[in-house]
Amino acid sequence: MNIIILGPPGAGKGTQAQRLVERHGLKQLSTGDMLRAAVKAGTPVGLKAKAVMEAGELVSDEIVSALIGDELDAMGAGTGAIFDGYPRTAAQATALDAILESRGRKLDRVIELEVNEDALVERITGRYTCATCGKGYHDTFEQPKVAGTCDKCGGHEFKRRPDDNEETVRTRMAEYRAKTAPILPLYEARGIVSRVDGMAEMDAVTSAIEAILA
Repeated sequence: MNIIILGPPGAGKGTQAQRLVERHGLKQLSTGDMLRAAVKAGTPVGLKAKAVMEAGELVSDEIVSALIGDELDAMGAGTGAIFDGYPRTAAQATALDAILESRGRKLDRVIELEVNEDALVERITGRYTCATCGKGYHDTFEQPKVAGTCDKCGGHEFKRRPDDNEETVRTRMAEYRAKTAPILPLYEARGIVSRVDGMAEMDAVTSAIEAILA
């Protein structure tokens, strides 16, 4: 089973992908993670990507495709994949089709996590973590039981991601709508797109996805 999870940043793609990994033994393929791992390992593709990044340029679709191909080859034919954060454009969608076909695979399902932009802004801009253990909190939805003290480790230092601000979130949403959302019709024509309310509770989103896959 090979699945794409689509949705803007903050929609919960990573969380749901990890749950699918645990429940179905799939492999989560996050292009950002794969890129960092390839650079650290010094693979041929990683060295090429490192040179591009050090030059201040964007990593090309060709390099990303090579990364995905290498990862699929390493996984073996018996393991399914969850594509998280890829494809982002129509060109990448076409490339992914070719990558899968050349390895005797096919795309089984595309799941889009639908969100409300204003609610997503609140969700993202309010989140913060314990600086010691990394436990997540939120200004509105999940505060420490004792103010200023982490429930998990008792730490008193907290931090926020610098890009968790309204301007950045809305820019990412606009980029998603402009670049990624247009690939959906390509998959809709095949009848493999399903949509889930990404603003629901995490367990409810998981249940909806499981129902689709069943």
